[in-house]
Amino acid sequence: MPARILISFAALIVLALGFVAPLRSAELPGTQTLVSPHDFETLVTKLEAAVAEHKLAVVAKASASKGAAARGVKIPGNAVIMVFRNDYAVRMLEASAPAGIEAPLRFYVTENAAGKASLTWRAPSATFAPYGNAALDKMAEELDPIFAAIARDAVR
Repeated sequence: MPARILISFAALIVLALGFVAPLRSAELPGTQTLVSPHDFETLVTKLEAAVAEHKLAVVAKASASKGAAARGVKIPGNAVIMVFRNDYAVRMLEASAPAGIEAPLRFYVTENAAGKASLTWRAPSATFAPYGNAALDKMAEELDPIFAAIARDAVR
């Protein structure tokens, strides 16, 4: 009897992992990545310039690689560049205060083993879709091509 229970328990764990693993490895809807010919620092600089060119603002930056470097640890470059603009923030909050957790929207710059960098972002329409709000959807439809243009310009 104990062996049967152990086998059943093991089968249950394997079954559960079969459901959990795809959830963790699946990319979120609307996630896009462009590979650039640039090194990490150049891509970050070009991204910030493209954000300004498209009349949005870099409102914050976070980088585990810079934090690690401050401790004397070297890891591949990565930076989250948080982007928005106040008029969009006001529209977002008027449409849905709970959606405020999504702002600022983010670009993610990562360095690969060859020293080149990629740019990943989630389309604003995918970010705001779960809220089921027509005003948010309209705003996101305006932002989608802006974010795509920023990314395209940054990796050129």
